[in-house]
Amino acid sequence: MTIQSVQSWPILDSRGNWTIAVELTLSGGARAQAQVPAGASTGKHEAVALPAAQAAANVNGEIAQALIGRDATSLPAIDQLLIDLDGTQDKSRLGANALLGVSCALARALSVAAGQELWQTLRDIFRPSRPASLPRPMINIISGGLHAGANIEFQDFLVIPNRAATVREFLETTVSIHRAVGRALREKGYVLTGVADEGGWGPLLPSNETAMDVLSSELDGRADIAIDVASSHFYDNQGNYQLKREGVVTNAAGITDLLASWTERYPLVSVEDALAEDDWEGWRNLTQRLDSRLQLVGDDFFTTNLARVRKGIETGCANAVLVKMNQIGTLSETFAVLEAAHKAGYRCVVSARSGETEDSFLADLATASGAGQIKIGSITRSERLAKYNRLLEIERSDQLAMAGPVTGGRG
Repeated sequence: MTIQSVQSWPILDSRGNWTIAVELTLSGGARAQAQVPAGASTGKHEAVALPAAQAAANVNGEIAQALIGRDATSLPAIDQLLIDLDGTQDKSRLGANALLGVSCALARALSVAAGQELWQTLRDIFRPSRPASLPRPMINIISGGLHAGANIEFQDFLVIPNRAATVREFLETTVSIHRAVGRALREKGYVLTGVADEGGWGPLLPSNETAMDVLSSELDGRADIAIDVASSHFYDNQGNYQLKREGVVTNAAGITDLLASWTERYPLVSVEDALAEDDWEGWRNLTQRLDSRLQLVGDDFFTTNLARVRKGIETGCANAVLVKMNQIGTLSETFAVLEAAHKAGYRCVVSARSGETEDSFLADLATASGAGQIKIGSITRSERLAKYNRLLEIERSDQLAMAGPVTGGRG
């Protein structure tokens, strides 16, 4: 079975920005598409996504020429060919978006050819010795930072239902909380600046802690809280974290103290990017102090980059990895990060981007990997719901168990 054709064209993402779709056809007639997401809150160590028209042209030109007629049965081999063809550390010549679109389209075409569900094909290729499982969703309710006009500095306030045993129960609980929080924000007189990039509420609040207060007041014991601090976006590269909305300038120790105090007063179980992407000393101290109490997730800190993940493991920084496939560029590299994290006892959260498409690929990726957690966004907007609805579809097969609860420390 060989690759017969590869085509790409620009499409719009959920923010109305241009991204790409890729369609790949195999010699046996199997055909599949994949759409590539994009981030607004991006780490400086991410692989480079080229402008959509340029990335699509690269797929239609140099990449197609290199792939047509190639054996399609080994996705890792095709991924390596793409990496070698690009020839740069950061995918800046052909574009991480171009490479990822081809990698995902091939995976889906192989699943069509095999008559399998996509998650089964991904599991068989990349993690045959590890069980697949339905991920526990981490769901956005209130947004700030770059996802909501910097109304507050911390980027996302999310819930993880703690009594739910199925994806449907997770979503039912979250819909109830999302609506209750919306009512509470209006009743308290906070201006809603609009729906944020990922579908959560975007209120104008006086402080980051106000978001914690409002959210926790509507949980009624049904869910725990996760936050994405996205601290690189208010770090001045001189050791200072500037919370301008509150008129506060603090340091890594101050952020750590704040999070420690929140664990005492709120049902907080997970914190993403608590400190800046290159504040390695701060991350070490943070982890030493809070490892047993919180899931400490690296996103901009790790950027799904195997070398950075290995450094974090070696130096005792964080205890979990946010996995975004477009941060690195191919499925093979994405699964290499998942495997390294698993072996080190680090938890993984498979994540969407703020600029998403209606492609549901991420739901199958999270299931196949056995990562245990998925972060898609809120329970509004079609680019989010496509992935939640795919999880509901996968759940109907009754083949998979839900992953275990989120706790502090390593897995």
